[in-house]
Amino acid sequence: MSPEFQSVLFDWNIPPLTTLALLLTALVYVRGWLLIGRTRPEQFPEWRLGCFLGGLFALFLAVASPLDTLDDRLLSAHMVQHFMFMSVAPPLLLLGAPQVPLLRGLPRSFVRRVLGPLFRLHWLRKVGQFLTSLKPAWLMMNIAYISWHVPAAYELALRSEGWHNVEHACFFFTSVLFWWPILRPWPTRRRALRWMLLPYLLTSDIVNTGISAFLCFAGRPLYPSYTLQVNPLGLSPLNDQAAAGAFMWVFGSMVFLVPAFWITMRLLAPNRGHRRAQMMLPTPEVVRSLKTSGPGSSSL
Repeated sequence: MSPEFQSVLFDWNIPPLTTLALLLTALVYVRGWLLIGRTRPEQFPEWRLGCFLGGLFALFLAVASPLDTLDDRLLSAHMVQHFMFMSVAPPLLLLGAPQVPLLRGLPRSFVRRVLGPLFRLHWLRKVGQFLTSLKPAWLMMNIAYISWHVPAAYELALRSEGWHNVEHACFFFTSVLFWWPILRPWPTRRRALRWMLLPYLLTSDIVNTGISAFLCFAGRPLYPSYTLQVNPLGLSPLNDQAAAGAFMWVFGSMVFLVPAFWITMRLLAPNRGHRRAQMMLPTPEVVRSLKTSGPGSSSL
């Protein structure tokens, strides 16, 4: 193992406040998950716990591992960090169905006195429903994705720690909104899979492909800061930029295309229509009540 690779591999910088926040979130979720497991273990199996903790660990890697310490010297590392914020942590956290376990894990007095009044605000629920609908979620995620890769905005984030944190927050929170209509974590009302989810995913892949191709084939370094730094892996700025674009192109497309393929297979399943017809049939209880009801009886 070369000294340069060793320095990259062990170049960790663990932020204490962020790490503490992630640990507390994990403890609250685990406590809530254990409490829920006493009454409805089938609704919150172990894989949901693993997904949520995996999402928190992905965030920890993004902010504490060499992905963060090298983001101003290695463009490809910075793109992997963005991938963790946008395409790994958000879907894993949502697969953990975090709303109820986090609420159950918090002290009851805090939930009742602080969060309860907020949940009862009608306008706040309306805002949440609007932000997690297809068009706003798609626009916010893709606008944030495009905007922060504009050279002027990207260079601003590299120069300023504050703007760098804003950039990462934009990537993470808009991606949570983006994945919400697809995963719809319980107790959000589940809806039947819709064909509109396919253009929702595929057009996002087109945006990702455009940015990735721009990085790969620009023919010149797009971000001057990387030309002023010594690349720890010995790559030229142009090769580092091409590697970053190739990573985004391959893995970013997989994140969109795999769910699109799964949704297509579900929508084209031969027994889908049969299941829908079964759902429209009256239940046995309704049939029995109809049989026992006379012509003059009332169901009220």
